[in-house]
Amino acid sequence: MGGTEHLTVQREGATLVLTLNRPEAKNALSIAMLVGLYDGWLEADEDDSIRSIVFTGAGDSFCAGMDLKALAGRGMAGEQYRERLKADPDLHWKAMLRHHRPRKPVIAAVEGYCVAGGTEMLQGTDIRVAGQSATFGLFEVKRGLFPIGGSTVRLQRQIPRTHALEMLLTGRSYTAREAADIGLVGHVVPDGKALEKALEIAERINACGPLAVEAVKASVYETAELTETEGLAAELARGWPVFDTADAKEGARAFSEKRAPVYKRA
Repeated sequence: MGGTEHLTVQREGATLVLTLNRPEAKNALSIAMLVGLYDGWLEADEDDSIRSIVFTGAGDSFCAGMDLKALAGRGMAGEQYRERLKADPDLHWKAMLRHHRPRKPVIAAVEGYCVAGGTEMLQGTDIRVAGQSATFGLFEVKRGLFPIGGSTVRLQRQIPRTHALEMLLTGRSYTAREAADIGLVGHVVPDGKALEKALEIAERINACGPLAVEAVKASVYETAELTETEGLAAELARGWPVFDTADAKEGARAFSEKRAPVYKRA
């Protein structure tokens, strides 16, 4: 497993846990964090023993957005990673899930601040859990900036447009309950319990057929902007081959034998 001084990587069974680890700066994004994060997404993609990903932050925040000083290269922090950015100028967008979608389900566990770049990365995750005191928002317009992490495209596809535009155009903060009410997050739990809930959801996913899970996730995103006719055709092309896998046969056999299935991704 990889990781950097600002991004920790751990295994919890079949779940890879990626933790933004710069609590003294409310996990504001740094070069070291972005490089570690992208490597974590790749590790999950390439390791078939990983069936889900939990994405969280250390301390009392998820992510307070970009650290502009760190990304501008002031000081030597993260200097050893700068060559990675030169070699792949798109790396930071892939790390932030703007230009990369992991094959495995990504579950966000949010405590505290999840604002600006934090809310932008959140939109690249699949399932979202928030502690009740979490704070969300896209503050860029208040600073004369543009939320270029994908929010003007994604947010209106994930929540009603009126709520997306209010969030984007006012730059105000949202409570966890407000975020749940508009559909930005799916679960609100007591403070300090977001990671526990996210791991619980991950375990439920991990118990399912991994080939089926990956195909279902891919189909949802592939068909999102298609017509119904086009979407149904794409779904059939993606889903039908799953029925011919060893995983599907094992699932049927386990059901008939009233036991838990043992999936081997075949």
